[in-house]
Amino acid sequence: MAKPHRVHHSAKLIKKRGKKVGAAPGTLIHVGETKNTDINIRLIAYNESSLKEFQLSDPAQCHPPEASDITSWFNIDGLNNPDIIREIGDRFELHPLIQEDILNTDHRPKIEVHDKHLYIVIKMLQFNDQAHDIEFEQISLVVGDDYVLSFQEKPGDVFDGVRERLRSGRRIRRLGPDYLAYALIDALVDNYFLILEKLGDAIEDLEFELLDKPSKDTVNRIHHFKREMLLLRKAIWPLREVLSSLSRDESVILSDEIRMFLRDVYDHTIHIIDNIETLRDLLAGLLDLYVSSVSQRMNEVMKVLTMFASIFMPLTFIAGIYGMNFENMPELQWQWGYPAALFFMALCSGGLLLYFKWRRWW
Repeated sequence: MAKPHRVHHSAKLIKKRGKKVGAAPGTLIHVGETKNTDINIRLIAYNESSLKEFQLSDPAQCHPPEASDITSWFNIDGLNNPDIIREIGDRFELHPLIQEDILNTDHRPKIEVHDKHLYIVIKMLQFNDQAHDIEFEQISLVVGDDYVLSFQEKPGDVFDGVRERLRSGRRIRRLGPDYLAYALIDALVDNYFLILEKLGDAIEDLEFELLDKPSKDTVNRIHHFKREMLLLRKAIWPLREVLSSLSRDESVILSDEIRMFLRDVYDHTIHIIDNIETLRDLLAGLLDLYVSSVSQRMNEVMKVLTMFASIFMPLTFIAGIYGMNFENMPELQWQWGYPAALFFMALCSGGLLLYFKWRRWW
């Protein structure tokens, strides 16, 4: 397994917001990692019989659809230009506080109900296979009567399946923007299962390594995964409140059928949270197993050292006695004294080895 690189976890836990300190409410300042990418706006406009895709170069082209039977999905990649976000927000009559929240990527998942639209914050997760860590990105959804706005920090998402369903002309095109919003949320939640599977595989490999040959690098990776699970829990745990609120909300933007689908996503979220807790308990057990394994290895080393000390102790005693310079020691004048002492030493050592073998200490 590749060794995870050093990650600034504090930046992942708490985004830097020094520029916002003391700013007035509604001040548009981007909070989060600065992405040096151009803002990319994609539009998918569809109804039951047709679908058109556009690459928009000007935020002035972002506006609610003119035809009543058209649903428009505006996907905005990049949040590094607050002026563009302000222009788009003003065209869709988004409150300045919503525009501020879109640029603040440190929000927990939440929902806000307004007269003309819903505002939903949810986290999109990507798993870095090389570093074995999770990359977090905030997704902001604005759901109106005939449009959906999705704001994300950088290009690349998990919505390709939703786009293919729109192009293939399935029932998603017969339903309104509320169903599109559900489909986007469902895609994000389904991706959580893939993240947990990859984390589970990595933790399983770590368990085998721990049982085989634990090292200091092993315990470092255990702590790395414990931190990742903490971040994952922080990103997903509040989502159950969001989905519960959506499924019970009486907003006219959501139909009763969509609320039933959202209840299904809520069940998936509960399942994901249970899996997160299971993996956290497994990691805690691995840490205990590492401590026990190190203690066991230390005990094995001490046992071997004790056996050697026990063997050489009587030999040292015998050699010490015959090393004393007394004249009245008959064995010193005996011609077989030296071989007899060596034989007696070997007999003591052999007897101790047999005793250790009988007691299964060796």
